[in-house]
Amino acid sequence: MSVDQPVTVEVGLGDRAYDILIGSGLLSRAGEEIARRLPGTHAAVVTDENVAAAHLDTLKAGLEKGGIQPTVITMPPGEKTKSFAHLEEVVDGVLAARLERGDVVVALGGGVIGDLTGFAAGIVRRGMNFVQIPTSLLAQVDSSVGGKTGINSPRGKNLVGVFLQPKLVLADTEVLDTLPIREFRAGYAELAKYGLIDRPELFAWLEANWQKVFAGGPERAQAIAEACRAKADVVARDEFETGDRALLNLGHTFGHALEAATQYDGARLVHGEGVAIGMALAHRFSSRLNLASPDDAARVETHLRAVGLPWRMADIPGELPDAEALLSFITQDKKVSRGALTFILTRGIGQAFIAKDVPASEVLSFLRENHPASRKAG
Repeated sequence: MSVDQPVTVEVGLGDRAYDILIGSGLLSRAGEEIARRLPGTHAAVVTDENVAAAHLDTLKAGLEKGGIQPTVITMPPGEKTKSFAHLEEVVDGVLAARLERGDVVVALGGGVIGDLTGFAAGIVRRGMNFVQIPTSLLAQVDSSVGGKTGINSPRGKNLVGVFLQPKLVLADTEVLDTLPIREFRAGYAELAKYGLIDRPELFAWLEANWQKVFAGGPERAQAIAEACRAKADVVARDEFETGDRALLNLGHTFGHALEAATQYDGARLVHGEGVAIGMALAHRFSSRLNLASPDDAARVETHLRAVGLPWRMADIPGELPDAEALLSFITQDKKVSRGALTFILTRGIGQAFIAKDVPASEVLSFLRENHPASRKAG
């Protein structure tokens, strides 16, 4: 894919519609693309130390080519950056740069930086323009699209935040070449998720082509564009997650509980890995409830294992809290309404649905059966 021919996916939200551009060399074009949509703007770029070392110079040159002189705010890397303390740092940095409400805050990084920066943009001066430049596969296919922003609480993941749609998403596929393989795999879990929700043909295509997606080239861009289309379709139907958009949380209720249980320690578990385990658990739980065939759960587990992702709780290094503690993290999750447990379950590959009023007793029994401690005891 050449720099002159990015794929454009539109997120259709009326007067707040925006484009996702997917292709190589987009960091170098960032100033031109932003200035076209937000002429005369000033910018703050929020990034982390690792991404800054790899990509900040290229982005700054691209912004300056478009007449934008950026202020840079650099954060430490890792999930623990999604905190009140670092939110305050970003807000203060934007205010110190004397940016006005019509200026733009740019997120250059993975999902952590995107979520934190978007939240800051949503609350500084009661809402500023926001541009996402995702540098991880996970962020390019999921967290940069759809307007969900936020930070974590010790009581759970993403419990504090706002909805703020970006003005533009620039997904430069070249930056993925610098990702550590573990981070690429973690993003791949979110990519596979779209096939498991309602695109069985995408999941089958990934089973056949995942090695080409990992290698780069047209298959990678094709997979990212398909995932973005899938998410854009859902967001256009249900922007504020009152209905269908909850399907995008396939694997997340279990996954978020496991992330909280490991205290967001990226050495033990990163978000995409939690989602991978969560998707395998959701399929196995669906089978336990006689909603889906055990063969589907086995197929999901086989694919996750083939690409090198964890697929069971026993794959997480170190000790986990007991099943009762894991259930308490699940009940704290946002996917709970008036105390009733809501899960995204499945009737088969690509047949996910929203299951409300799932009995806590069933979840607890399932967690006990699949807890590493029970496997050791057995």
